[in-house]
Amino acid sequence: MRLLPAKWTKVLLKYGPRWLLGMLITFGGVAYALAMFGNNTVARLDNLWAGERMKLQAPVLDKRIVIVDIDGKSLTEFGRFPWSRNVQASLISQLTKHYQVKAVGYDISFPEPDTSSGFSVLDKLSRTTLKDVPALRQRLDELKPQMDYDGVFASALQGKQVILGFNLSPDQIKGALPKPLFSEADLNGRELTAYNAPGYEANVPVLTQAAAGAGSFSVVTDPDGIVRTAYLIQQVGEDYYPSLSLATASLYLNALAVKPLLAENVDELSQSQLDSGGYDYLTILLPGKKQRLIPVGEAMSTVVQYRGVGGPHGGSFRYVSAADVLTSRAPVELLKGTVVLIGTTAPGLVDLRATPVNPEYPGVEIHANMIRSILDNRFKSRPYWAFVAEAAEILVVGLALSFALAALSPLRAILLGVTVLAAAVGFNYYQYAEQDLIFNLAMLVIVIASVFVVNVAWGYFFEVRKGAALVSRFGEYVAPELVAEMAEDPEKYNMDGESRELTVMFVDVRGFTTISEGLTPKALREYINLYLTAMSEDIRSAHQGTLDKYIGDAVMAFWGAPVAFNDHARRGVATSLLMQASAKRLNQDFLARGWPELKIGIGVNTGVMHVGDMGSNIRRAYTVMGDAVNLGSRLEGITKVYGVGIAVGETTRASTPEFTYRELDLVRVKGKNEPVAIFEPVALVQDTDDATRSEVQRWHEALACVRGQRWDQASAILAELQARSPQRGLYQLYVERIAYFREHPPGADWDGVTTFDTK
Repeated sequence: MRLLPAKWTKVLLKYGPRWLLGMLITFGGVAYALAMFGNNTVARLDNLWAGERMKLQAPVLDKRIVIVDIDGKSLTEFGRFPWSRNVQASLISQLTKHYQVKAVGYDISFPEPDTSSGFSVLDKLSRTTLKDVPALRQRLDELKPQMDYDGVFASALQGKQVILGFNLSPDQIKGALPKPLFSEADLNGRELTAYNAPGYEANVPVLTQAAAGAGSFSVVTDPDGIVRTAYLIQQVGEDYYPSLSLATASLYLNALAVKPLLAENVDELSQSQLDSGGYDYLTILLPGKKQRLIPVGEAMSTVVQYRGVGGPHGGSFRYVSAADVLTSRAPVELLKGTVVLIGTTAPGLVDLRATPVNPEYPGVEIHANMIRSILDNRFKSRPYWAFVAEAAEILVVGLALSFALAALSPLRAILLGVTVLAAAVGFNYYQYAEQDLIFNLAMLVIVIASVFVVNVAWGYFFEVRKGAALVSRFGEYVAPELVAEMAEDPEKYNMDGESRELTVMFVDVRGFTTISEGLTPKALREYINLYLTAMSEDIRSAHQGTLDKYIGDAVMAFWGAPVAFNDHARRGVATSLLMQASAKRLNQDFLARGWPELKIGIGVNTGVMHVGDMGSNIRRAYTVMGDAVNLGSRLEGITKVYGVGIAVGETTRASTPEFTYRELDLVRVKGKNEPVAIFEPVALVQDTDDATRSEVQRWHEALACVRGQRWDQASAILAELQARSPQRGLYQLYVERIAYFREHPPGADWDGVTTFDTK
């Protein structure tokens, strides 16, 4: 009992193995996307693509954010770093008063008191060794406001929009932390996971108290040492503190508060803002009951959206030398109303970080990128449902490719594979660039590439062998381009016998016996090789004929099998005309060598024939047989009688109206009871000149006169035609035939048919 129709069974046997392999690859990719197993190589590829994806976005200058750079120029003019706090005080005064910036963030911390003025030494001397000099004590009290550089810096910070930076530390506690954003007690018993450090390196208390706030500039790298995410909130003990970028941006926006989005806040916001409840967002509460939502991931982190390759020439942010600010050389309009980050790119003051876009990226610009995202209220984030979407995409694409590639030719499979791969990459980039959604791509690319490679490999090891067998079977018969076409679908072609309408051709050399007697064996071999090569190339290359066999000096060919052509008759006639032209050119070469003249006769016929692999157990050949084939052979022999180079059958003539023909006769050949009309192709209709057209017309008038037994009229026309073309043997044949009929009248019932007994 057959479970499936034969057609489906054949399809399964042909494509089933590749479908199965493709599905296994696809399901493996889906399992990875659903986190059923992990792979470090795939994760690294995703990270690599994430970096390249960022690089594809051209940097756009953000005039709202300016980086005041303590660069080499600044160190040359104002001395080595760290600068005395009085210089920092001058810098803040310049920024807030002269340039009227809106907010300043320090990517620098001040954990130790500044003793560079020498005040502490003098103060100690006045209390010990020089305590008997009261004037010194009095003078020091007068100079203290000027020599207490921390106090000077604190005075400059007082009441200004300045955020100091501090660093989290695993093994020390130094300086004073600012007021926290909130503490564990404010969470009402809820647990908030954030990056937690046991220690810190903050600023001296006088500066912490004077500044508007402080934020952590600590960055945590991924296992490969790359900074891809930033922690917006970090924990020390039971308190939570903002990052430098969050604190500075909040100050710029005049934020009222910053807090994580708790469960009780869910009803106050739309679902489109939330996607999910809990701590998926950090809220910045602004005046007028406005707020900004920052999507956060694990441990209150968010993805850093890098813009450009960083640095003064990166194109994303303006860099202004601190020396130019201190000396008022920088234009006021460059900084007025901006967010300023103070950092350093000077050689030796190493603040460079490895990032996806640059292995030496200025650390201060990481904070600048975060501030820009907060100001734009636009973050790249990976949605909580990303793994489901990735698994679904892998499933659909993988299965579709598995089924499609198996059924396509190699070229189309390559085109489809490249197209799908480009579409996958393009769609992933579109989601990132336009939708701000981050999806992994590596496993999808691996599935696409693997399914493609499996199909190519399968095609190479299995289908190519079929193609090689096809080439072995048909390569000696048909043109290479036809073999290539057949190899694309080898199942379509075989050598099994069948009957179909084809066009057959026979070619023979006139007087070959005489030619062979007049040449040496070596010359004869070269003569016949040159002739057969030229004829074979015309048959196979020009009009994609099937070269059947050589029979001594004769050639047999046909059109329409194994590759079917609807215009097989046209191809056969066009090839016959081309072969006659080639024979004329070859004859000129032969005569120049002193060899005998080359003339060929060609017979072409169209009809139903048997075609296939025929022969014995000892030797077989792909050939044609049948009455139509026999007639084609006899037409070649008839060309000698009528003195023409080509003779074609009536079916061939009817199938090719695009050629001009000269009817030769009505003949009855051996084995055929019914007479058949035979014709000589002259040229394509559009290539037939007026003189030739007139000559053919007059010939047909003469032929009609012969068949009507109007001998005198026929003779007159033939005399005219012989005067035009004295070399045409056809006209002389009919002159002699008329002479015979004058002596032996054919009778009133003569049907105009000539009978031949030749084979």
